[in-house]
Amino acid sequence: MLDAVTGEEVGRLSTSGLDLAGAASYARETGGPALRDLTFHQRASLLKALAGHLREHREELYEVSARTGATLGDSKFDVDGGIGVLQAYASKGKRELPAGNVLVEGDVEPLSKDGSFLGQHVLTSLHGVAVQVNAYNFPVWGPLEKLAPALLAGVPSIVKPATPTGFLTAKLTELVVGSGLLPEGSVQFLAGSVGDLFDHLTEQDLVSFTGSAATAQQLRTHPTLTARAVRFTAEADSLNCSILGPDAGPGTPEFDLYVKQLTTEMTVKAGQKCTAIRRAFVPEQHLDAVTDAVIGRLERVVVGNPTNPDVRMGALAGLEQRDEVRRSLKSLTDGGRVLYGSPDHVDVTDADAERGAFLSPVLLAADPDSAAVHEVEAFGPVSTLVPYSSTAQVIDLAARGQGSLAGSVVTGDPDFARDVVLGAAPWHGRLLVLDQADATTSTGHGSPMPQLVHGGPGRAGGGEEMGGIRGVTHHMQRTAIQGSPEMLTAITGRWVPGTTRTTTDVHPFRKHLEELRLGDTVVGGPRQVTQADVEHFAEFTGDTFYAHMDSEAAAANPFFGERVAHGYLVVSFAAGLFVDPAPGPVLANFGIDSLRFLTPVKFDDELTITLTAKQITPRDSAAYGEVRWDADVTNQHGDSVARYDVLTLVAKQS
Repeated sequence: MLDAVTGEEVGRLSTSGLDLAGAASYARETGGPALRDLTFHQRASLLKALAGHLREHREELYEVSARTGATLGDSKFDVDGGIGVLQAYASKGKRELPAGNVLVEGDVEPLSKDGSFLGQHVLTSLHGVAVQVNAYNFPVWGPLEKLAPALLAGVPSIVKPATPTGFLTAKLTELVVGSGLLPEGSVQFLAGSVGDLFDHLTEQDLVSFTGSAATAQQLRTHPTLTARAVRFTAEADSLNCSILGPDAGPGTPEFDLYVKQLTTEMTVKAGQKCTAIRRAFVPEQHLDAVTDAVIGRLERVVVGNPTNPDVRMGALAGLEQRDEVRRSLKSLTDGGRVLYGSPDHVDVTDADAERGAFLSPVLLAADPDSAAVHEVEAFGPVSTLVPYSSTAQVIDLAARGQGSLAGSVVTGDPDFARDVVLGAAPWHGRLLVLDQADATTSTGHGSPMPQLVHGGPGRAGGGEEMGGIRGVTHHMQRTAIQGSPEMLTAITGRWVPGTTRTTTDVHPFRKHLEELRLGDTVVGGPRQVTQADVEHFAEFTGDTFYAHMDSEAAAANPFFGERVAHGYLVVSFAAGLFVDPAPGPVLANFGIDSLRFLTPVKFDDELTITLTAKQITPRDSAAYGEVRWDADVTNQHGDSVARYDVLTLVAKQS
């Protein structure tokens, strides 16, 4: 491994002599059980603590990162971005996952007429190891964006960095393991080749790869992976595009945004981003103006030693990478022309241009029908301007990339944005629509967000990294459970209608969180709904919809046939029937989910509410937890008139 700036040796790496079968077994037998013993919320707390630990030590990572050719801004993009992924998954784990370690998916599916036989999908942690093969361009963010969802899912990881920047991932792993926060065996580090590791993988294991499409194809077709159906996801080559709308001519805010975004994507991380703009599609009438504006910005970019505060762009990750970019540029210039920069020469500041892996930003121009621009990715500070003449043509040009991680449309025209986004979406994992309204808050064309899918179809690999909870469930097995209500309640930890309800002399609202049990129930009512109630509610709220107030119009309505009570009046009466008004463990009602009005309530109908504890979710770091209650409002005939979930915050006893 060489310093990208000076060419000096940083270190050497090899997997020779390592027991990789033992590493995989250690992860499965030690790391896996320890992680699965924790709840989703406990794992989320570990991610939060780990993010805090890395934040305290990020200056150490910045220092090492400079030897990869990264400027301080590049290093912060990589390091802080990775820490942000940990924080995002910690937050989503606490907010969106249950307090246990079984994830219930979707609603209960009735499989019998009497409700005695039901189905429910659940997700449980795989009993394997996640092998994470990373690229050289983001040696911190890349590993952490794979590690976070795996740990939250309860699956241990083996982290394998790319050779050129493996020394920075080694420093990251040293900090992660040295924190002492994670259970033994949760994370292992493998520097060098994968050796025979893939030979020892099983149907419970996963492989996540970031790199070239050619290498992805080799790994995807490994005999063991295909024979054992090992889950494999890849983020590979991507000829990402950015499209300037016809409306965004010189002098418009969108024109300036496009030019700034393009030059930023060319120079951040020296263009070594899997999401960087490789094809810049510009209306033919704006091509000259865009060319002049982009060159004007590129002329101000100072290339050189990233530790020099005047330097805007550092080196590529290594000399091999520079040679590879030059080879790609040869293919691109055969079908295009250089507008700015030189593949073979660059003026550098405070460094040796030959010993360091420096390259000039190179702006090219090509005809729309040039094959190379849609087939060859120069993974460096390189982008090609391509003119287009119509919306249909630019959609077709975007698709010629054969699948991309990210694209962007810069326009102030909603109709153009809609046509292009819907037309190009099947070939893209993510599309940014940039205009003056979101310019100050947008994270930019090339920034993966842990809340959203990061991946793309076709040549981009066909996989999805991150993607919020999708990234977590990728590490879990979906299983359809069939059984009685009692059994499903016991298995999922969520009360299912048809399961025994428990009513006692103690109102459930008088119980602290630790005292509540699934199935604890209160029944309130009956209460008669009178015409006077409906008219008072209409006058008090201002809701004088004809179905409640106009007998003739209500009679003509095919759903009612006569005047009926307001749905929100029914819900309000129900609250009055089940609430215990005195101060107690119930601190607040914070919402209602899945409210449905099922049967019209007519004058003089009698309402009864059955409220049952459906899900109990403690919060480790709070003096309260969340309780989800099943609410079923019925009339005097036993018909459900409204069904919904009531959400409350309930204090803990201690």
